[in-house]
Amino acid sequence: MNRLAWLGASVGLAVLAALVAWQGWDAVVSAFSHAGWALLLLLPLRLATLALDALAWRVLLARADPARRARLPFLLWVACVRDAVNRLLPVAGIGGEVVGVRLAGTRIRDNAALGASVIVEVLLTMLVLTLFCGAGLVLMARLAAGLDQLGTLAAALALGVPLPLLAWLLLRHGAPFGRLVRCLRAALVGLGLRREIAANLDGARLDRETAILLAQRDRLARAFGWQAASWLLGSAETWYALLLLGHPVSVGAAVAIEALTQAARHAGFLVPAGLGVQEAAMLLFGHLAGVGGDVALSLALVKRMRELLTGIPALLSWHWFETRRLMAPRCAPPDT
Repeated sequence: MNRLAWLGASVGLAVLAALVAWQGWDAVVSAFSHAGWALLLLLPLRLATLALDALAWRVLLARADPARRARLPFLLWVACVRDAVNRLLPVAGIGGEVVGVRLAGTRIRDNAALGASVIVEVLLTMLVLTLFCGAGLVLMARLAAGLDQLGTLAAALALGVPLPLLAWLLLRHGAPFGRLVRCLRAALVGLGLRREIAANLDGARLDRETAILLAQRDRLARAFGWQAASWLLGSAETWYALLLLGHPVSVGAAVAIEALTQAARHAGFLVPAGLGVQEAAMLLFGHLAGVGGDVALSLALVKRMRELLTGIPALLSWHWFETRRLMAPRCAPPDT
């Protein structure tokens, strides 16, 4: 973990400790006691949201995997690992996608088409998140007594709206990976590295596969639908958790809290695991939606516990999988 990650983690932990001290630990424990063991039902609910993400990815993988070697249970496991890496490790929100490509590559041999599916999936996620956050802002504006606290977030969202569209146009018509690979090849050869390394980099084909996938509107619409359903189901998790914590809210309020908290967490991607960022955002937007500070902080801690309970087993399974792959050649019987 580099110094920036350590700094972000330290600041995040300090913010989290300050929030708990401010609201009072007794109030948080009381909210947890009121909810009881029913909070464990959030675990299968989270798995359901990841299954919807896996379905979206399966739609985009059709060209890379016509034989359907990567079936839904496998993709659900990969989605769990990706989510755990992005949420629990200091990878600035993109390490999970890299790990996902590596794991899916054990079943799918067309690396260019596989990479294109992940690139388009991330682009769709950016689009869905932008629309989801926009809906959250509208809903919160109707709930909140004042709009001053939402002004900064609304401005940031407005500035971020063109980004998915610009990325879409660049990937569709700009051939960015071909240009990048040409620069990398020149750098590798200039450093005296083996030419085979440079020869294996095929950015032009990755550009072609990405452009082909972006042109398939029906496939994109289906993947978009699955992703949008996943984000909405994440709001159901917030609604259900608040119900158990003794402060039921409307569906619109749950969507607003979830959407704006996710926007804040993505904005604070440099802080490992969003420590402190998620909790502070939950307090702010919970307050605007009429949720008490102790309940909002309890909700944030519930989500944090759910991340640990789903993420740690996923990371351990990834470690086991990679260890088996590394040990397999050594354990293979010698040729006779």
